[in-house]
Amino acid sequence: MLQTQPRPRMSGTDRRHQLLEAALAVFARKGFEGTTTKEVAGAAGVTEAIIFRHFPTKQALYTAVLDYRVQSPEFQEALDGIKACMERNDDDEVLRAIARAILKSYREDPGYERVLLFAALEGHELGLAHNRQLVTPVYELLCDYFARRQREGSISGLRPGAIVGAIAGMAKNHAMATQMFGYTAEGVSDDEVIESFVQIMMHGIRPQPAATK
Repeated sequence: MLQTQPRPRMSGTDRRHQLLEAALAVFARKGFEGTTTKEVAGAAGVTEAIIFRHFPTKQALYTAVLDYRVQSPEFQEALDGIKACMERNDDDEVLRAIARAILKSYREDPGYERVLLFAALEGHELGLAHNRQLVTPVYELLCDYFARRQREGSISGLRPGAIVGAIAGMAKNHAMATQMFGYTAEGVSDDEVIESFVQIMMHGIRPQPAATK
C-alpha cells in the first residue's frame, strides 16, 4: 500500500502571507463587522487556532491586512516611480503617475479598495485611522512637491492639497465607476483617460487661444 508523503510545512512568512490574502478576500466581501476569523480560517484552509497563532485578535488581523497592501512591492514600485518623476521636476508625469497608480490598484487589486469602502460605511474608525496613518506620509510628500514647484514658479498658487485631491479624485471616481459600479468606457484605454485628466489639470477645459502669427 502506497503511503502519501506529508506536505512540507509552510514557513511562518509564507503562512502569514497566505492568511493575509485570505483575510483580504473575506474582508473585501463582508467588511470588518461581517467577517469572522472562522470564515478567514476556512478561506485559508486552516483552523482558527492557526489564525490566532499569527494574529491575536480580528482587529490585529485587519490592521495587518491594511499594512500588507501598503507595504507590498507593487505599492512601493508605484511610489518609487512617482518620486523619480519628482526628481526630474516633470509635473505632467507626476500627475500621470498618480492617476496610473490609482487606476492600476482598482483594476488589479480592487479588494483593498473595497475593504476601505466597507470601513467607511461601517464607521470602523480604528481601520480608517490606521489607513490615514499609512497614507498621510505619501499625501504630504505630494503636497510638498507641488508647494516647491509653486515656489519655483512652475505651478499656479492653488492649494497643494487641492491639486493632489483633484488628480486623485478624478482617477478614483473613474476607477470606482468602471471597476466597482459596472460603467464601461468602451474603446477608451486607461492611458487615454489619464492623459485627459492631466490635460484638465494643467490646462483646464476651455479651448486654448489660437497662436497669433
